[in-house]
Amino acid sequence: MTDDVLRASPESEAELAFEGALRPQSLAEFVGQQKVRRQLQLLLEAAGLQNRTPDHILLAGPPGLGKTTLAMIVAHEGRRPLRMTSGPAIQHAGDLAAVLSSLVPGEVLFIDEIHRMARSAEEMLYLAMEDFRVDIMVGKGAGATSIPLELAPFTLVGATTRSGLLPNPLRDRFGFTAHLEFYEPDELHEVLVRAARLLSLAIDEDALAEIARRSRGTPRIANRLLRRVRDFALVRGGPADRTAVRAALELYDVDEQGLDRLDRAVLTAIVDRFDGGPVGLSTLAVSVGEEAETIEAVVEPFLVRTGLLSRTPRGRVATARAWDHLGRAPRATGADDL
Repeated sequence: MTDDVLRASPESEAELAFEGALRPQSLAEFVGQQKVRRQLQLLLEAAGLQNRTPDHILLAGPPGLGKTTLAMIVAHEGRRPLRMTSGPAIQHAGDLAAVLSSLVPGEVLFIDEIHRMARSAEEMLYLAMEDFRVDIMVGKGAGATSIPLELAPFTLVGATTRSGLLPNPLRDRFGFTAHLEFYEPDELHEVLVRAARLLSLAIDEDALAEIARRSRGTPRIANRLLRRVRDFALVRGGPADRTAVRAALELYDVDEQGLDRLDRAVLTAIVDRFDGGPVGLSTLAVSVGEEAETIEAVVEPFLVRTGLLSRTPRGRVATARAWDHLGRAPRATGADDL
C-alpha cells in the first residue's frame, strides 16, 4: 500500500476537524440546557475563586444531549487535564485503581455510562471520591493486608442514561447532579445553524426548521441528519432546501415526527402483535430483535415524551395517538383507559 493511500485525504481531515469543531469549547458556546449551564458556571467559578478542584459532577439524561461535551467543557474552562473512560471498561477494582493512581492533581476524570461499572469498582470509588484515597488489598486469605494509597485531588464527572441504577452511596457522593432535558426545536435550530456554518453548507431556514422538528429533541441526531441532507444534496446536485430535506429523511426512514425504523418497529409490535399492550419490556425486546436496554434508554424516552407510548405497572401500552400515527383504528378499550 502506498503512502498516498495511507495518508488521509484533505476531505477526510476536514471531516475529522468538523467532528471536533462540533463540540463547543465553553459554556458560552453550548446551546440549550440553560439551567444546567448556569449551575455549572457557578460551580466552576466558585472552585476557581477558592483555588480548589470542583465538586464531583453527575450528568444524567438520554443519549445525545451533550453529557460528554459538558465534561470536556468542565476540564477546558478549569484549564485542567481530562481523562476519559467508560463504565463497561471498568470491570474490576484493579482497573479503577490503575486509572485513579495515575491521575495528576486537579485532573478531571470522565466516566461515561458510570452505572455499568463493576460493583467492586463502585465500592472503591466511594472512598476515592470522599477522601482521595483507595485501599489496595495485598495477598490472600488470612495473610491479606490493606495498603492505603493516597490519590491526587481530582474531579469525577460521571455520565449516565439511567441514574436510577446508581446505588445511593455513589449518587450521594456527587456534589452536583445535572438532569439534561430534551431540546426544543428552536434550540436545535441554533445547533444546526452552527453546524451548517462549519460544514460550509448553504441551506435555507425552512430546511433547518424541518430537520430540527424531526431530530427527536437531540443535538446528536440533528447534526447527523444535517450531514445526511448535505450528502443527499451533493449527490443529487440540487439545493439543500426543504424538498431535499424531506427526500433525504424519507430515504433514511425518518418520518414526520422524527421516528426512525426502530421506533416504528416498537410501536408496530405493540399495536399489531399485542393489540396495543400492555406488554413487558423483555417480551417487546425479543419481538423487535433488539436489546431491552436499548429500547428502555434510547427508544422509550422519546416515545413517552411525544405521547405515543405509556409505561404502566402492567407493561408498555400504545396510546391512541400511536394508533393514529400508524394509521390504525384504536381498539374499543383504548390504551389511554388503562
